Amino acid sequence: MTGVDLRDGNQALIIPMSLEEKLEFFKLLVKIGFKEIEVGFPAASETEYEFCRALIEQNLIPDDVTIQVLTQSREHIIAKTFEALKGCKNAIVHLYNSTSLAQREQVFRKSKQEIINIAVFGAKLCKEYREKTEGNFRFEYSPESFTGTEPDFAVEICNAVIDIWQPSEHDKVIINLPVTVSHSMPHVYANQVEYMCDNLNNRENLIISLHPHNDRGCAVADTEMGLLAGADRVEGTLFGNGERTGNVDIITLGMNMFSQGVDPELDFSNMPELTELYERVTRMHVYDRQPYSGKLVFAAFSGSHQDAIAKGMKFREEQNPDHWTVPYLPIDPTDVGRVYEADVIRINSQSGKGGIGYLLETQFGLDLPKTMREEVGYLVKNISDHAHKELKPEEVRDIFMNHYVNIKIPLEYQEIHYVQKNNTQSDMQATLMLTKHNESYTLKADGSGRLDAVSNALRTFLGVKFTIKNYTEHAVTDSSASDAIAYVAIAIEDKIYWGVGIKKDISEASVAGLFSALNQYLNQV
Repeated sequence: MTGVDLRDGNQALIIPMSLEEKLEFFKLLVKIGFKEIEVGFPAASETEYEFCRALIEQNLIPDDVTIQVLTQSREHIIAKTFEALKGCKNAIVHLYNSTSLAQREQVFRKSKQEIINIAVFGAKLCKEYREKTEGNFRFEYSPESFTGTEPDFAVEICNAVIDIWQPSEHDKVIINLPVTVSHSMPHVYANQVEYMCDNLNNRENLIISLHPHNDRGCAVADTEMGLLAGADRVEGTLFGNGERTGNVDIITLGMNMFSQGVDPELDFSNMPELTELYERVTRMHVYDRQPYSGKLVFAAFSGSHQDAIAKGMKFREEQNPDHWTVPYLPIDPTDVGRVYEADVIRINSQSGKGGIGYLLETQFGLDLPKTMREEVGYLVKNISDHAHKELKPEEVRDIFMNHYVNIKIPLEYQEIHYVQKNNTQSDMQATLMLTKHNESYTLKADGSGRLDAVSNALRTFLGVKFTIKNYTEHAVTDSSASDAIAYVAIAIEDKIYWGVGIKKDISEASVAGLFSALNQYLNQV
């Protein structure tokens, strides 16, 4: 793949990149792994010329990277182009002229033969200048507006150029077939590409290149179909920047390949870094739903999607499958530098219990019992709905903590003392010192364990019949202090009340969870 951000992309910017910005962008393209980078149109402006010279004179072009420059078929432009390339080790000189019926009739008002003469003139000059300029230079020719050109004429003009350049096994020529303006469905472009592959002279020594624009929103499909039709090479830009609707998005194209097991040999593993630099130097914005690179492309707000993703991730932990098969996620987000907890499960009024539970577990070490997740989910969703906003992970955690954890109003215990007894039916005695509405009380009761003894004391004190319907405990896995957490559900009549205790000791956490559940009840009666 060949990156054309610094020429085709740059010329489409409201404010073209400065020399310093272009140098920074070039280094990014090299870091990603591009081996061919079109750096500009050196004869077009002083900035373009100076950029090319800066790359060469500052020795910024790695030995395995070839720069590419664009030129029209005019002698003073070709001369300036080769002057800009002095001292360059490896370069592609990209010659073009427009060939479509519309351009011939309306813009140039020239016959087919006159248009061929323009291409032939430029091809001969490029060959002459290459012979007297030191460096390893290859040639590329584009019949600009190819998709609006009659296929037989496109073959004729390209063959005229090929016959002059005489490509060989060690000096191959690139024939670039631009979708300068998209006129048709992708399969039509593929047919045009196949026709060229079948009818060009010296095909074995040609590199057939694609350069699709995105007027119909089909640039990626055009490219994929064109490659299947026999093309060898693609020119495009990061994030699809370019004239009008842009060029083919190399990131989408490369990641499509990656998702199907084909290595694009480009490193997109830190997509946030690429996005930041691109937006800063181009002053463009990457759309939130841009495939693979947008901020929201891995985000799931829907409850059913979140639940499926959470279960899919659990399946991966349990089964360690060879292939990525998580529902609703076409690739592993970590492959492009995204984070599950921050990027995948996003919480708003459309979210579900599965997603909210997954977020609390993976980001904060809170493994809610399955039967509790639904209640917590509705609580969080209602808060998001009334606030009309997405909730950040920390806000979800705070809602959970404030509503369920270590609740002390109106009932709060101060101290609890336990005495082991010999009676096997009631082998524990608990003495509680607590406050209710700031009044102090001392309670005593027996039970078949610490939590049971405390429960018996509270039943008598409050005059409330409750049963413990669910009890779950675990360590808070993301806490360096290794806190213990207990989830307690009590049933009073036909209603369930949940409470959570987090303490250093698990027996304290279980009691705090019971008090929290009772306070939930007392605050509602």
